[in-house]
Amino acid sequence: MSDDPFAQLKAVQREAWAVFAPLEAVTTMPAAELVRHARVFPQQSVLDVGCGTGVVGLTAARLGARVHGLDLAPALIEHAQKNAALAGVEIDFREGDVEALPFDDASFDVVLSQFGHMFAPRPEVAIAEMLRVLKPGGTIAFSTWPPEHFVGQMFALVGKYVPPPPGAAPPPLWGDPNVVRQRLGETVTDIVFDRGVMCFPTLSPQHYRKVLEETLGPVVKLVQTLQGDASKLATFRAELDGYIGRHLENNMLRQHYLMTRAIKR
Repeated sequence: MSDDPFAQLKAVQREAWAVFAPLEAVTTMPAAELVRHARVFPQQSVLDVGCGTGVVGLTAARLGARVHGLDLAPALIEHAQKNAALAGVEIDFREGDVEALPFDDASFDVVLSQFGHMFAPRPEVAIAEMLRVLKPGGTIAFSTWPPEHFVGQMFALVGKYVPPPPGAAPPPLWGDPNVVRQRLGETVTDIVFDRGVMCFPTLSPQHYRKVLEETLGPVVKLVQTLQGDASKLATFRAELDGYIGRHLENNMLRQHYLMTRAIKR
């Protein structure tokens, strides 16, 4: 039996995030922005944490970096491997947990994560692992959803209906620069922040909600959980539709995100 207190949560995440692949189209351009922000260059050893379908890793590999990718969901690893084969790049994609990275100390020049490590339940464990495998002088860089913007507020709405287990940190806190500074601590220097916008085209709030219910892990799991309570599920859907509708403009949702970069001492 696992001694990880969040083993059950991670099992749920592994299953729920398995259907994420259709969203790779909208995460592809932010992936390029993160790789640019991290200043990845050829021959660097790069780890893509929470790699999903591999959009960040592939972007780095096409620049000539030597890339490893890791994700909880084996279905996404399989998809990432197919993407790498199609692009003609070699990447070591493997199943794994950011809270227990299967790599030696100081293995990488760059450690990246696009909307991935932020879902680890224990931020202090995740960031300690990411910094452990990073070489002194190496770069850690990640993209996260700020709590005050569209996606962060949407996760807060989801959490109102299905709260996270006790002790699990809310993912959007990773989008607060003050929290990021505190979590990175004295192990790093030269912290730099930047902002980006991920644009998501959609015809209506209902169209966007349908995509979320089919592809976005926390929403997928919430809908599964509420299947036995039709009234509560209808209330959630109505509230979500209203929230989406207030942000939908010209058939586009603008999803603001934060990018962080720092150097390990």
